[in-house]
Amino acid sequence: MNLSKISKHHCLLQFRIHINPQETNLPKIPFGPFNLFIQRRWKKPANTAQTRLESRTIDSKLNRLTTYLKKLKTILKIYELMSNRKRGPFVSLQLMSRWTNIVGLNVGMGEFVHKHPHVFDVFTHPVRRNLCCRISGKFKGLVSEEEGLVKDCGLECAKRVKRLLMMSKNGRLHVHALRLIRRELGLPEDFRESVLGKYKEDFRLVDLEIVELVDKDENFGVAEVEKWREKEYREKWLSEFETKFAFPVNFPTGFKIERGFREKLKNWQMLPYLKPYEGNEVVQVGACGGKNRYEKRAVAMIHELLSLTVEKMVEVERLAHFKKDFGMEVNVRELLLKNPGIFYISTKGSTHTVILREAYSKGCLIEPNPIYVVRRKMLDLVLLGCRNTRELQAEEEIKKGSDSLNRKSFAGNTTVGEWVVPILESFDNVNDHDDPAEIIDASEEFDGC
Repeated sequence: MNLSKISKHHCLLQFRIHINPQETNLPKIPFGPFNLFIQRRWKKPANTAQTRLESRTIDSKLNRLTTYLKKLKTILKIYELMSNRKRGPFVSLQLMSRWTNIVGLNVGMGEFVHKHPHVFDVFTHPVRRNLCCRISGKFKGLVSEEEGLVKDCGLECAKRVKRLLMMSKNGRLHVHALRLIRRELGLPEDFRESVLGKYKEDFRLVDLEIVELVDKDENFGVAEVEKWREKEYREKWLSEFETKFAFPVNFPTGFKIERGFREKLKNWQMLPYLKPYEGNEVVQVGACGGKNRYEKRAVAMIHELLSLTVEKMVEVERLAHFKKDFGMEVNVRELLLKNPGIFYISTKGSTHTVILREAYSKGCLIEPNPIYVVRRKMLDLVLLGCRNTRELQAEEEIKKGSDSLNRKSFAGNTTVGEWVVPILESFDNVNDHDDPAEIIDASEEFDGC
C-alpha cells in the first residue's frame, strides 16, 4: 500500500511538472525516451474525400479534354449572349469586355476573341469605325445542326428520361434535376413541353416540378453494364459467377496497387447487389455485406446515368441532385473516389466533373453519337486557334485584293461596279471549294484520335 501511494505521489509530481514546472522548485526534466509523459504525439494525417481527391492518380488525357470542353462552353455562353441582343448579329468589343466575369474568363475578352479566328470574325464598323465581333458562319452552322439533331431526337430523349424514372425510388423525378443536366442528356431547351408534355402516355406532371412515370417498359430494363457482361461472357469464355455482377475496371497509368487490393477488388466484383432496374427496395445496411451491396447499387445507378449522357460525363454537384430521388444516401464524391477504375473526377475548371472511364480511349469517345460528333466539330474549330487553313488564307487574299481595288477605284475615278463584281465572283469561288474536310484536324491533340 505504501509503495502504491508513493508511485501515485510521484506521478502527481511529474504531472505538475509537465503542466507548470515554474510552480515547483524541482529541476526540469529533460526530454528523453524514458519520460514519455512529456512527449508529444503527432496526429495521423487526415483521410478525407478532399485529401483522397488531391492524392488520386491523374489522367492527363481526360484532364486535357475537360480543359478544352470548358473553353467550348465559354464560347457557347458568348454565342448565347450575342444571340440575345436584338440590335444585330454583331457586338462591339468594348461591350463584350463587360462579359468577362459573366462567362468566367481569366483573360481579356479582346485577347480571347483574337485567339480563335475560326470562331469569331473581328471587323471594323463601317460607320462608327470601332472594332466589332460576330460568330463565324461555320461555327454558327454547327450550332444550328446540333439544335436540329436535338429536336429530331425527341423519341430518344423520351427513352432516356423514362430510364431515369425507372431507376428512381418511387417512379418520380424533380424537373429541376433534369434541367441541370439537360445538355448532358441531349434534351431540348423546352423539354418540359416538347418531351414531357408530348409523350403523355409515358409521363405525367404531378406538380410543376415533379414528373411521374405512367407505365414501365420491360424493354428498357437492361442496363448498359449488363450488355458488357454478356459480351465478356461470350467472347472471353469467363464463368457466369465472375461476370454476373462485375463492372469494367480500367485504372489510369501510374495507379499504385497496394497490398491486398486485388483480392478486395475481386471480392467486390463478385458481390451480388440489386440492379438499377430490378426494384426499388432499399438494402439494409446492417445485413450481411449490406453496406457494400448498398454502395455497389449506388455505383451501378451512377454508371447507368453516365451511360445515358451524350458525352458520358456530368458535373459532380449536379449529380448530387439525384441522390434523394434515386434513394442513394451516400456521399457521392467519396463513392466515386472509392472506385477509380470505373470513374474519374477531373478538377480542371471551377467545377468537378465525373467521367465514365470505360467510354473513353485517348481522350475520344469510343462509341460516338450524332450529337457528340457535331460537338466534336465545334471543339476542333476551337482547337485550331490561330492556325491558318486554306479557307482563311483565301479570305485574306480576297480582302487584300478588295483593298487594292478599292484604292485603285478612288484613284482612277472608276465606277462602283467595275471593282465590286470581281470581289463577289471571288467569294463565290471560295464558297464552291469550301469543304469541312480541308480544315486541319485538331484532334491530333488527343494522340491522333
